[in-house]
Amino acid sequence: MMRQYTPASPASTQNGMTKVSWKPGNMLYPLPVIMATVGNETENNIITVAWTGTLCSDPPVTYIAVRPSRYSHGLLKKYGCFVINLTTERLARATDFCGVRSGRDVDKWALCKLTREPAHHVETPMIAESPVNLECAIRSVQQLGTHDVFTADIVNVNVDPRYMDHSGKFHLDRARPIVYSHGTYYRTGTPVGGFGFSVRKKNNKRKRRR
Repeated sequence: MMRQYTPASPASTQNGMTKVSWKPGNMLYPLPVIMATVGNETENNIITVAWTGTLCSDPPVTYIAVRPSRYSHGLLKKYGCFVINLTTERLARATDFCGVRSGRDVDKWALCKLTREPAHHVETPMIAESPVNLECAIRSVQQLGTHDVFTADIVNVNVDPRYMDHSGKFHLDRARPIVYSHGTYYRTGTPVGGFGFSVRKKNNKRKRRR
């Protein structure tokens, strides 16, 4: 049985300031903002999702959380698959539009001038303008409250070769990806370190004198 949440009293920080205590809410920012394509070749839609992320690396498992009232929710349940399409600065306007307009009323593909591209392992089309497309097969649906969580296996990954170098390394940063934070879209910034840099040993060997 889960314990009931009890708001904590304000705690003083090291510099003497006191943080403000808020009620429980979604303050996990920034988040990846993606355009999920749903449906099949003839019946499909695009929905912008920020409630998404990685659940497991082996096997690769991801999720998206969608309100039951959304048009795309029915297509997810009907076809059992979707595609996560990563977004960029060039796709920022389309990303926002696909999150504030319903596929019941408009053709988002046409209005955003996006191109359907066939996927390899799922029925759902991919967005050709996206630098990375993750083909996902739904394994479960969990009802949590305002949103249903669609957990899915990533069955294939498609990347734009324009962002690969001669050694085969993929450079997503060159596509200028965007993130979402508390109602605003942001471009990604300057790197501040690489994985493991905090424990990496420095090379203190002196150069040999000639």
